[in-house]
Amino acid sequence: MGKGCLLNDLYTHLLRGAYMFREEPYADMKELISNDKMASMLGVRMLEWGPGRCRLEMVVDERMLNAYGSCHGSAIFALADIAFAVSCNSGGVKSVALSMSINYRRPAKKGERLIAEATEESSGSTTALCRIRITNSDGKVVALADGLAYRIKN
Repeated sequence: MGKGCLLNDLYTHLLRGAYMFREEPYADMKELISNDKMASMLGVRMLEWGPGRCRLEMVVDERMLNAYGSCHGSAIFALADIAFAVSCNSGGVKSVALSMSINYRRPAKKGERLIAEATEESSGSTTALCRIRITNSDGKVVALADGLAYRIKN
């Protein structure tokens, strides 16, 4: 069967052949953020990062508001997803999302600064589980998310 399991080989082949354009993992998470078009569009800024963790910020602006005038859930989800990517890739192994779920706890208003703190809760040779906590300017929880990442081995 070769070096890895069949599922690992198949998944890696599919990702590289169809979806992945960059072969090597990022060593600097600031570079990852600067190359992330969604992060740029939303104005996401890196506050800090280290192996298996990060803190990012995003200020809710007019473009992010839903029909009720609060921050659209998709903007909050995108912030969580970007924090998830940084946290899971910060250990030097290229990782991609397998799944992600989010629970919204309170609305965010225009002008509010949101902080996403992501922490790798559990990691193994093929997957990693990450918890993302998004808080508002008062430190109150806006959303909690969990993500499962697949680690791509070269």
